[in-house]
Amino acid sequence: MPVISKFYGIVIKIYFMQKEHNPPHLHAIYGEYMSAINIETLEVIEGDLPEKALKLVKEWILKNKKDIMNIWETQNFRKIKPLE
Repeated sequence: MPVISKFYGIVIKIYFMQKEHNPPHLHAIYGEYMSAINIETLEVIEGDLPEKALKLVKEWILKNKKDIMNIWETQNFRKIKPLE
């Protein structure tokens, strides 16, 4: 699962072969916590993150939604700038 960004101890990954993993989502890992988050709705699909980490991930998704969806649709994985 490629890492597309890292910030504040949070690692963001997207799986290959997304057609088998709908709806469009990414995985956020923070220490021992992991969540799958819907890119379009920001809903947590499974898992959990501490509230502060989840807020940062949602902010990052909103800021980079177009690029994240491009990765999802094309499977052309690349790094996306982290939150600063």
